[in-house]
Amino acid sequence: MQGTYTAFVGQRRLASGTAGDVALAVKRATQSLDQPIIIFDDGTGRSIDFDLRGDDREVLARLAKLAPPPSEEAEAPAEPRGRGRPKLGVVAREVTLLPRHWEWLNAQAGGASVALRKLVDEARRASGDKDRERQARDAAYHFMSTIAGNLPQFEEASRALFADDRRRFTGLIADWPTDIRDHIVKLAYSDRA
Repeated sequence: MQGTYTAFVGQRRLASGTAGDVALAVKRATQSLDQPIIIFDDGTGRSIDFDLRGDDREVLARLAKLAPPPSEEAEAPAEPRGRGRPKLGVVAREVTLLPRHWEWLNAQAGGASVALRKLVDEARRASGDKDRERQARDAAYHFMSTIAGNLPQFEEASRALFADDRRRFTGLIADWPTDIRDHIVKLAYSDRA
């Protein structure tokens, strides 16, 4: 769901899709609506603001200039680059380990860097599903907190969400407004059909 956005007017879904699609739908809606509109990043469940000034072309041009989210493979360092292989996306960082850890790493084929990369890749493969489930749950909770925090049984529903009790969770939110309920379920469980 990364790269998609959803806008809500009160308890009603206004638009869902790419940043451009949602921004233009919100821009048009603000001309005829007097209610606040909240735009959510579906990947995080957090609200986000788009600069809607100017004509459609200007709005879309500004959105195109927004930097894409940092990739998982390489994040830009906060300080100037030093050692490492920048052309390959390798960035030197500091890692603090005990001497026995360094001895083991240095004894591995390829040395400490190769061994650490292999360990990280293996851990990512092993915990990938759990990480995606956690991110989906967190996104659902952030959205839910913003738009449904005053709805009945919010606290109990939050506990069921974090306990991964899908049956109880969907039962607790069954009477919530349809668009809100459906979007929460989509954020929380769409990857685990």
